[in-house]
Amino acid sequence: MPTLNVSNFNIVCATLGGFITLFGLVSYLFKERYYLSEALISLLAGVTFSPPALNWIRPLDYAFGSETTLSTINLYFTRLVLDVQLVLAGIQLPPKYLRYEWRSLALLLGPGMTAMWVSSSLLVWAMVPNLSFLHSLAVGACVTPTDPVLSNSIVKGKFADKNVPKDLQQIIIAESGANDGLGYPFLFFALYLIKYVGSGGEGQPGGAGKAMGYWFGETWGYTILLSVVYGAVVGYIGQELLHWAEERKYVDRESFLVFSIALALFVAGTCGMIGSDDVLASFVAGNFFTWDDWFRQETLDDSLQPTIDMLLNLSIFMWFGAVCPWASFAHSDIIPIYRLIFLGVLILLLRRIPMIYAMHKHIRQIEDTRQMLFTGFFGPIGVSAVFYLYVTVEFLGEVTVDGVVREDAAQLAEVVTVVVWFLAICSIVVHGLSVPVGKLGYHLPRTLSRTTTSGGDPEEPEPVGPFHIRGRIEDEVQVLHQRQSQRRGQRPKGGPSRPIIRLGGSIMRSGRKQSALTTADESEKASADQSPLSLEKPSPNIAPASNAHEKEIDTEAPQPSDPTSVNGEEKVSETKA
Repeated sequence: MPTLNVSNFNIVCATLGGFITLFGLVSYLFKERYYLSEALISLLAGVTFSPPALNWIRPLDYAFGSETTLSTINLYFTRLVLDVQLVLAGIQLPPKYLRYEWRSLALLLGPGMTAMWVSSSLLVWAMVPNLSFLHSLAVGACVTPTDPVLSNSIVKGKFADKNVPKDLQQIIIAESGANDGLGYPFLFFALYLIKYVGSGGEGQPGGAGKAMGYWFGETWGYTILLSVVYGAVVGYIGQELLHWAEERKYVDRESFLVFSIALALFVAGTCGMIGSDDVLASFVAGNFFTWDDWFRQETLDDSLQPTIDMLLNLSIFMWFGAVCPWASFAHSDIIPIYRLIFLGVLILLLRRIPMIYAMHKHIRQIEDTRQMLFTGFFGPIGVSAVFYLYVTVEFLGEVTVDGVVREDAAQLAEVVTVVVWFLAICSIVVHGLSVPVGKLGYHLPRTLSRTTTSGGDPEEPEPVGPFHIRGRIEDEVQVLHQRQSQRRGQRPKGGPSRPIIRLGGSIMRSGRKQSALTTADESEKASADQSPLSLEKPSPNIAPASNAHEKEIDTEAPQPSDPTSVNGEEKVSETKA
């Protein structure tokens, strides 16, 4: 007899599949019309399905009731997402990007990351009660890297294409990809000192000398340098093998497209087995894999990689909404909620913006103050921070005395869990709402002003906003003719001064006037295309040309006797296309 099998597996499949299906039906509306990030929407869905709400997703049940097992699941899930995302981030960059832009990247990854680490640690130390500065260095290191998953939602899509210069998009992608793997030295500098110096080195003999020996030898030598070399070698060999197979027609299209995803999984597994930094190796492998730009150009019009990217984003942030320790934010003995909120505001404002302000004149991709503020503000905290959080928790679980986790290590594990999770949630929400709130803040006062000025007359057409270009073009010819009539002392008419009847084909005018009208139309259209939130600089050579042609039009007197003019109106001839 059929029975209802409400198992965890069936519930997860139904919930995840149903959410992705429903979101897909309105995804364009949310992402391209309202500019809401899929990370924020997935997070809210995860909260809705979490144990405190509908209880459809039960993370602790999947870990068989063990917090340690749940931490391991979180660590491996975030690591998998980062590895795939960073290979794809390396593939997105132009050929030989790391060679040509090493100066800008060196500033952002060297002094830039150091300044972010120190400022974040100082803020954590100031706001969390009874926390030593050494412990705050470990917490600050977790939130130092910028997140590549959230960065993609800012530098991709319609808003980025219209408002963010291409060079700025690329440097943000490169920085977020590289600094994720480079978070290890900052984190393990603090963790090794905590293990061998904290609490007098109880249970862990060796002192500061042993801690620094491990930091230089194991962290920098084995973890960082080996991962860079390994990623470069794997990426280069993968490129050559794919070239060889493609030239001989051995590889089909499906295998060709999925090659980058398989490369990411291979790097993640092999680096994990040897204990190196698979996050940094994945980004380097992706960049060297497209060193000649061949694979990127071949897959430019295919949607497999963006599809995998979207599925991973929706899954990981939905999981974050379900697994996040929401109750510990409001009921924590570590830090009061008001201090936690204030810490989140300070981190978002002071962690990155002062550093970018100090160095932006030496980074060629940042050209003005608006771009500096954009780059400084949009350095999100997300998947990478949660990844380093569980790396920290795993390491602190090994700091034991007689088989029991040392007291200072256990306390730090609680602090880093509450603080890093809260900062990650703050960043996902704030950065996910920044673009739509910014656009609403620009349009709402102007909409109210237009309504008040027009007296609420429903007959009066609403002016077209500066973000909508298409509607403005239809009236450009009429506006231009009205300007000409005013300069000649004539009364402007309500309709077009020269009616154009389109019966098919092209519209022909005399050469001199046609050139003037075309240039003036293009200049007005170019000025209309400049969004007030756009980071692009206006083209300097359009306006002068328009003014020159307008002067040329003004010098022409109306010729009633001209055979091409009847009653002061210019004829427009039609030619079949």
